[in-house]
Amino acid sequence: MNERDFADLAAGHALNALSDADERAYQEALAGNPHWSSHVRDAADAVAAISATVEPVEPPASIRASLLARISDLPQESAAPVDDRDLLEDFAAAGPAPIEPEQEAVTVGPSASSGWGLRRWFTLAASLVAVLVLGFGAVTIGQQLTRPASLVALEQVTTAPDAQSATATMPDGAVVTAHWSASTGQSVLVTDKMSTLPSDKTYELWFVRDDTPIAAGIFSTDAEGKATAVLQGEFHSGDVIAVTVEPAGGSPDGTPSSAPVVAVATA
Repeated sequence: MNERDFADLAAGHALNALSDADERAYQEALAGNPHWSSHVRDAADAVAAISATVEPVEPPASIRASLLARISDLPQESAAPVDDRDLLEDFAAAGPAPIEPEQEAVTVGPSASSGWGLRRWFTLAASLVAVLVLGFGAVTIGQQLTRPASLVALEQVTTAPDAQSATATMPDGAVVTAHWSASTGQSVLVTDKMSTLPSDKTYELWFVRDDTPIAAGIFSTDAEGKATAVLQGEFHSGDVIAVTVEPAGGSPDGTPSSAPVVAVATA
């Protein structure tokens, strides 16, 4: 992936508009190219600036009920065309400029698996946009788009003014990248192609500070050896971030029971 493609993904990420595959590609590219984090900041700033220009509108209490009632009444099988003017007139009465329906719609036949034609999909999409503009459902949709805490932490670390990272390659070819920020006290480990452990074992994270290991949580990888693991506890400048293999649940006595399989120096 080149930097221009990453900038496009960063814009989609800021809008919560990426597919699962694109989100993974974005996170992998960011982990491997932390110096591209300026695109992440620029995209986030642009979205914030656009959001700041939109004035909130207090809609009438009847609009939400009317919308939900109309959506629930939409047929799931083939039916006579619905007049868009009827569906949109409530939103025109609420205050925003009325939506002008197309004068000549292109007729598209329903698929074999659904009775929804193109005009019904367009009408529902227009309705949902109107709901968002009026402020209804924003919290629910935001919750549905909530990203995993580990990805949020990774973004916070990589966009911090003092963000740093270092990468280590293990003997079996696995790649481990540590990201940290002293100003935020956060650190995140991103892995790729790391061996999958049996069910009675787990990876455990450690801060090694002045030769003293400090437990920082456990993690597991997916089938491709990928993981984004947030280290628990505050990162200190100069810490070594290490990983050991421990019994399921973590080291029983709070100290490493084996030599680190990888260690990343941050100084």
